[in-house]
Amino acid sequence: MSDYINQLKTQLMAKLPEYKIMVKSPSVFALVKDNKIYAIIKDQGDYVIVTIAGKDYKYDKWYTKPEHLTTVLVNYLKGK
Repeated sequence: MSDYINQLKTQLMAKLPEYKIMVKSPSVFALVKDNKIYAIIKDQGDYVIVTIAGKDYKYDKWYTKPEHLTTVLVNYLKGK
């Protein structure tokens, strides 16, 4: 599992205690609440792919640090 994914999971759990992490593989995890998957995050080398509501969003790891992606996901999921 990548350091990026580990940092992202740690930060998300600190800011989204109502969500659970479901690990699908060493490089893929889902954010789950009330048995519903709200986001799937995949580490693909230089990129992280976030799938929300069937749409993929691609983030370059060099430009989007884990804390920045955490902020994006928290802002989106707090609106749910």
